[in-house]
Amino acid sequence: MKALLVCEYREGQLLETTYELMTFADQLGAEKAAILIGDEESVPQMDGTVYLAEAAGCGEYNPAVHKQVVLAAIEKEKPDYIILSHSSYGWDLAPRLAAALKIGQVTEIVGIVEDGFEAGCCNAKMRRAVTPSTSQAVLTVQAGAFAAATPQGAPAVERIDISADTQGVVFKGYEPAEKKEVDLARAEVIVSAGRGIGKKDNIPVIAELAKVMGGELGASRPVVDAGWVDHSRQVGTTGQTVAPKLYVACGVSGAIQHLAGMKKSDFVVAINKDKDAPIGEVADVLVVADVMQFVPALTEALQK
Repeated sequence: MKALLVCEYREGQLLETTYELMTFADQLGAEKAAILIGDEESVPQMDGTVYLAEAAGCGEYNPAVHKQVVLAAIEKEKPDYIILSHSSYGWDLAPRLAAALKIGQVTEIVGIVEDGFEAGCCNAKMRRAVTPSTSQAVLTVQAGAFAAATPQGAPAVERIDISADTQGVVFKGYEPAEKKEVDLARAEVIVSAGRGIGKKDNIPVIAELAKVMGGELGASRPVVDAGWVDHSRQVGTTGQTVAPKLYVACGVSGAIQHLAGMKKSDFVVAINKDKDAPIGEVADVLVVADVMQFVPALTEALQK
């Protein structure tokens, strides 16, 4: 089995998600190769071949050009799987590749199951097992679902020089996201509310704990989707990525998308009545208790 990893390169840097794709390929038992549209200084450390096209000529992103470059690498490598990160780059490029090759695509993979892949569905509230209907397939992998591999190895670099129709598209650069009401990325302490707190009326209880601890209130996606708190406080792949010294998860189950946004926290405390909740796998301390009984008691103790 062979896998071609499509690396992401942004503002002159190779993104860490490339090494998450390596872990995914290793768990598949696949022989790895990669394609990078970037520069020589950003070539990933790995065993195998890395096909390199210069971003200076191709643009950091141009749909027509990047598709042609990746297709050229596919023609050379003939992989069973073409693997991308489930990001804005992957969302755009993956279906273009699948359509050009007339093969299947599996999106937002979070795990590997017998004869297929585990992927999110129903707005990431459920998971399903998916088996590609074609022998070759395009896959996108959810960021944070697989731990990043340790960079190692010296790849054989093979350059791809290609002239493709740009279709009038010119890469200009990146536009900063609209400034958020709350910049959680700067907070040293974040106390996040999850669906397990029960109802909107319980948000002030979690906010009070955050205040007492000198931190900011955060939230999981279901809480934001329900309209309990503003989107500016959402932690996760569709919210803010944070790295506080202390992260307190209150009634947060621990969906992959949420974990990807807070996995760099120095210390994680999770409060959940379900001892088997996924958040427990990343928590340094797991408190098995009813959130709405434990949090007021903790707040009162800290106030004293």
